[in-house]
Amino acid sequence: MRLAVPNKGRLHDPTIDLLERAGLHLENGAARKLYADTVDPEVTILFARAADIPEYVADGAADLGITGYDQYREADVGTVAELLDLEFGRCRLVLASPEDGDINAVEDLAGKTVATEFPTVTRQFFDERGLEPAIVEVTGATELTPHVEMADAIVDITSTGTTLKMNRLAVIEEVLSSSVRLFAREDVLEDPKVQEIRTALSSVLAADGKRYLMMNVPRDRLEDVREVIPGMGGPTIMDIANGGGESVAVHAVVDEREVFETITEVKKAGASDILVTEIERLVE
Repeated sequence: MRLAVPNKGRLHDPTIDLLERAGLHLENGAARKLYADTVDPEVTILFARAADIPEYVADGAADLGITGYDQYREADVGTVAELLDLEFGRCRLVLASPEDGDINAVEDLAGKTVATEFPTVTRQFFDERGLEPAIVEVTGATELTPHVEMADAIVDITSTGTTLKMNRLAVIEEVLSSSVRLFAREDVLEDPKVQEIRTALSSVLAADGKRYLMMNVPRDRLEDVREVIPGMGGPTIMDIANGGGESVAVHAVVDEREVFETITEVKKAGASDILVTEIERLVE
């Protein structure tokens, strides 16, 4: 099973980190390599440009791919399916024009020129609105094109909006919301290994922001403690070895933001020996 991942750029390190956390440890490193083995002898990592990954998957060079949804939409390949939102690399593709210009709405671009690194997505956006501006494809510094009279507006990626503001550009409308996703070729969707990889990655995402609480609770205070634990599906309760039956062990998964308050409340309710640990993976 071949999994294509970004070979560099802002998506590379978070992707490798996610794979490592999911248990797909790389055996022979990622630096300046085209591929790497993993601890799973059936899974090989291929390194490619983020923009090329959808085509790698569609053409069969890879079975799965991790890249941005914006890159998937721009590639416009029809045999690739989205399996999982990996919840990082969030950004927006926006239509923007000079703050002091006369382009204030999408309709104002009829007969005008738009510069972008995403011509396919941009054409689809305007087609849906019945407009046909001239699309100029550029490969960088898109935000400069209105100021050198190459275009009247741009369609470009933004995360915080800072670069647009620095270049005196105002957002007219959002074209696309994007994040990094796991994609697979449609003919391998039912492959057990594909499902294993999806489950491994989703288990890491499920564990993010969660903590595991363990505590001892007198049996006669159990209901009081149970009422204040915001656990997933309720706490797990177990007898304590050599505990004489007077106390039980209570385990629960809680949101990280609720840990402080939960500890305070369970102590008031009679819990002791409270332990909080991080969770690496959570298979739901």
